[in-house]
Amino acid sequence: MRQKIVAGNWKMNNDLEAGKKLALEVLEKSTGSEKAKIVLGTPFIHLTSVSADVAGKNGIEIAAQNCSDKASGAYTGEISASMVKSTGANYVILGHSERREYFNESAALLASKVDIALENDLIPIFCCGEPLEIREAGTMYDYVKQQLTESLFHLSAEDFAKISVAYEPIWAIGTGKTASSEQAQEMHAELRAHLATQFGQAAADACPILYGGSCKPSNAQELFAQADVDGGLIGGASLNADDFLAIVNAF
Repeated sequence: MRQKIVAGNWKMNNDLEAGKKLALEVLEKSTGSEKAKIVLGTPFIHLTSVSADVAGKNGIEIAAQNCSDKASGAYTGEISASMVKSTGANYVILGHSERREYFNESAALLASKVDIALENDLIPIFCCGEPLEIREAGTMYDYVKQQLTESLFHLSAEDFAKISVAYEPIWAIGTGKTASSEQAQEMHAELRAHLATQFGQAAADACPILYGGSCKPSNAQELFAQADVDGGLIGGASLNADDFLAIVNAF
């Protein structure tokens, strides 16, 4: 049985006090018996405080939304994987579509970030996904598989076993178009089959693949009922504890 994960990505939202309040509300309203692991992906400035308040309680884990590909040094404004780990966080979100688009993060850079995260005992949630023009051209499977190939296929089987993948249908986020649960399942199945070509079927079957589209309480149950959808990377709905936990409890 693959691990089920629902990870909130708060993005650049909530000041420190609001972030602490939200994390504590998630903790208070969770039971510890949820069928999915809860991960809170907070801004860097929240990590230490939120980890101290909730990490490990009711099974809640904390994630950074990024880390540097450098171990240390004169890189003003950057946050290293070891710094993230020192806060109490156990996860890191890497390769999010916004990082790729706005900060020009390349496949090679992301491969380095995956490596340094693993070296510091962080669990990467590795994001992949295609924009509208690739979806409309019908080349979406090759496009997203290539993202996995270029950033993950250098890993050993042992290291790959620590990875979670999140598929983002970028074409259906803020475009007015909707990704159906069937389309999510089709892509997740394609990605799992592609991972199997490098790491073997058993390893691919054990890898959690999360859905990073517009998942909300109203469609979470339908999405999570799909055979290859193992949870979600949740954006806007993660900023409300009730909505977020309704998604967690959709399993």
